[in-house]
Amino acid sequence: MPSILAIESSCDETAASICRDGKILSNFIANQLVHEKYGGVVPELASRAHMQNIVPVVEAALQEAGCTIDQVDAIAFTQSPGLIGSLLVGSQFAKSLALSLDKPLIAVHHMQAHVLANLIEDPKPDFPFLCLTVSGGHTQIVLCESPIKMKVIGETIDDAAGEAFDKSAKLLGLPYPGGPLIDRYAKSGNPDRFKFPEPQIPALNFSFSGVKTSILYFLQNAGTSNIYKPEFHATEEERNAFIKNNLPDICASIQHRIVSILMNKLVKASKETGINNVCIAGGVSANSGLRNALEETGKKQGWKTHIPAFEYCTDNAAMIAITGYYKFQQGDFVELSVNSSARAEWDEQ
Repeated sequence: MPSILAIESSCDETAASICRDGKILSNFIANQLVHEKYGGVVPELASRAHMQNIVPVVEAALQEAGCTIDQVDAIAFTQSPGLIGSLLVGSQFAKSLALSLDKPLIAVHHMQAHVLANLIEDPKPDFPFLCLTVSGGHTQIVLCESPIKMKVIGETIDDAAGEAFDKSAKLLGLPYPGGPLIDRYAKSGNPDRFKFPEPQIPALNFSFSGVKTSILYFLQNAGTSNIYKPEFHATEEERNAFIKNNLPDICASIQHRIVSILMNKLVKASKETGINNVCIAGGVSANSGLRNALEETGKKQGWKTHIPAFEYCTDNAAMIAITGYYKFQQGDFVELSVNSSARAEWDEQ
């Protein structure tokens, strides 16, 4: 029964988890509130906070699991992608532990781990399954044949869905992180009141840059048009009044369009592959509109759907731990010379 200590530090959450024989015993996360006043993650501040948090976070994870460091059989860590400074804090700490304890080291790709978060709790999806992975930096459709064998069959050609949520929230004057606030306001709004275009992108790929531009002009024009025309531009006072008086409907309409883009591509992927086991993963999979849409679409399409618990959607170490567990079974270890990478693809590790 291997015990895996996992460390996640790809962005602004310092996290550690213990997995024993495929069961998560602890999943501890330290958030960084320092970024709120800047409207986004500041890489230098993030890496500094990781250095302060990583020792107490690992100790807390061990204590919660009732495990000592000597009982750990391997150290797993996020190798890529992410903020390079943040990744280096986690990787160097993991390497130091592996060296001092003479334990094997397991490198994990962050997006693969998001997919495998679906295998943390029962009932687990049957293979093969499709997974829509949606985060602030990635939007992908992944065909999963096993915990190890996966293939990206569709991805964004520009911006990610999570970025579209956050940038839209910023345009609305909502504080960081704005994506969850759009979700909150959308619950009391009319998703059909305002119309935003759906990009016609070939194959199974996504695009969100045009949607963001449409939302920008819509707000600049105080709802009169989605098109750039100088004569349409409202005053700042008019824009602010329009947003204030229509915020729930605007948020609901934005969320409806982003979610519909995701669902339409997922339906297409299911029809093309013939796969009816469908999952979601990533930080945006915590969005209630997306979760509800997957369940509703699944009923219409005859899918078997799976949605991870909220705690396993956003960045966490449990998903690194479960991935480390499957890699341990394969003997997939790395040397201490392994490098972290801000943008490495799965097959480049």
